[in-house]
Amino acid sequence: MSIDQLSATFAALADPTRRAILARLLSGERSVTELAEPFDMSMPAVSKHLRVLERAGLIARRKEAQWRHCRINGRPLKEVAAWAERYRHMWEERLDRLDQYLQHVKTKEEKRHGRQPRRK
Repeated sequence: MSIDQLSATFAALADPTRRAILARLLSGERSVTELAEPFDMSMPAVSKHLRVLERAGLIARRKEAQWRHCRINGRPLKEVAAWAERYRHMWEERLDRLDQYLQHVKTKEEKRHGRQPRRK
């Protein structure tokens, strides 16, 4: 996945309305009208959100007579997950070190105040 495509995917996912649209598509293909139902916005506004999702490759649209149907395309999400996975080890290490530091500070504070550490 190119950085530009990755940026487009993250930009599309940054909006809660677009994430909600994707969530609705998890159960299967839906018409644009069905996708717009829960949102308090105009159809042109919903269409703009759909265009952003489509440009990012997160959805595919097809026309059947006068109906427009959308379906989710999981490939960009899979590519984002693969990109994030490369950093998971680093973040886990950092969080483990933070946890160790916080435990050290907690123990130090308890000793300073003469408290016994709580047992779990």
